[in-house]
Amino acid sequence: MGKESSRLVLGATPVVLLLVIFLLYAAYFTSDVNPFDSWKDHLSNWNGSPYRRNVDKGVEVVEPLEFTMRRLVRGEDRVQLETTGFSCHSDLHSEVCVAKKPVIIDNNALTAYLQSSQVQVNHTVRPYARKEDETAMEQVSSVQILNGNASLPACQFTHDVPAVVFSSGGYTGNLFHEFNELIIPLFITCYHFKSHLQFVITDFKPWWVTKYNQILTHLSKFEVINAAKDGGVHCFPGVVIGLKYHDNLALSPTEIPGGYSMFDFKHFLRETYNLKIKNVSEIEKPKLLLISRPKTRKFMNEDEMVDMMEELGFEVVVATPNRMSNLDKFAEVLNSCSVMVGAHGAGVTNTVFLPAGAVMVQVVPLGLDWASTAYFGGPAKEMGMHYLEYKIEPTESSLFKEYGPDHPVISDPMSIFLKGYNAARATYVDGQNLMINLVRFRETLEKAKKFLGR
Repeated sequence: MGKESSRLVLGATPVVLLLVIFLLYAAYFTSDVNPFDSWKDHLSNWNGSPYRRNVDKGVEVVEPLEFTMRRLVRGEDRVQLETTGFSCHSDLHSEVCVAKKPVIIDNNALTAYLQSSQVQVNHTVRPYARKEDETAMEQVSSVQILNGNASLPACQFTHDVPAVVFSSGGYTGNLFHEFNELIIPLFITCYHFKSHLQFVITDFKPWWVTKYNQILTHLSKFEVINAAKDGGVHCFPGVVIGLKYHDNLALSPTEIPGGYSMFDFKHFLRETYNLKIKNVSEIEKPKLLLISRPKTRKFMNEDEMVDMMEELGFEVVVATPNRMSNLDKFAEVLNSCSVMVGAHGAGVTNTVFLPAGAVMVQVVPLGLDWASTAYFGGPAKEMGMHYLEYKIEPTESSLFKEYGPDHPVISDPMSIFLKGYNAARATYVDGQNLMINLVRFRETLEKAKKFLGR
């Protein structure tokens, strides 16, 4: 009996030994597994195939990831994306990198890891659409892209939609730059994703995210990730780093995925802010919004201007910076206006919220002719606006009294610009206010009324 018991114990020993070896092997293997292999199978579309999302009223079919990504690139960049799964496009204003394969983003290190059998390539992008302006780019953190064989961090959070990484640094705080370098580029880059993407924001500014929350939540179904605060390692089936940019407040339909135009962008804004008025013909009594500037390029006879506008039959709304600060409410006010009047400056950007057929009157200060037309004149027409310029006479500028008629500041503004941007800005952008000739300006407003059919 004792021998039989001994044989049973000895017979079980090899089985136990094999089990121990198997467990040790499994533990060793899983500790050395490639992080991409450990999570990519959990992604319903990591290989670019169509995937579905359950919604309340059925099943929503989403475009294949591969197709969505390739629409962001053209020519040789598209060939490279299709061949390697990764490509970057760089031009004067911006750089955009696209990956249609799994990516690991370490928010703490601001590093994106792409798996490849190739030798490791290190690429750095500052994801803000004003690459040519070093002053702006000083406020933009770099994102490092490691493409190739590298030591990979383990995933802490797994997502089944691609990431779009951009910076809210740069010139945020200026309405023109916020729309020019962020909001319109976000629309160009992201609208065709139909909100199936995850924003990862570097140089995170809470006030900016709050200000544009309506837009961000209409472009993405997911809460934005603050890279600095989050600090985690996130895994995505693809990534776009940087935003596409076309021109000042502009969209080029031939360069946009889906062929969207400025009219599509304005439609997007109407939907986002629930704006009711599509065309100025829906407004019964002409309403004029006057942008009031408290400091530079301010109207020194603003009260008299308002009186004259009311004499012409306009209901006048004076928009101060405080009133314009709440974009959600101010967008509704703008959408109810037939005419907007403003001196050249960031406030004129509010044209984007005017209904089609409205009139934008830009008051052009001394020395700012080119900037006024380039930044706002051309774009206003593309937005379906009627555009009028009121170019002040030298005597309407505070610079005339300060320098006199024969000084180059008055007689030869170009000579001041030749001294450099800082000299010109100090003089014409930051250094003058406006005393409008009411007789001349009245003629401009009468033209505006004719555009409205009044």
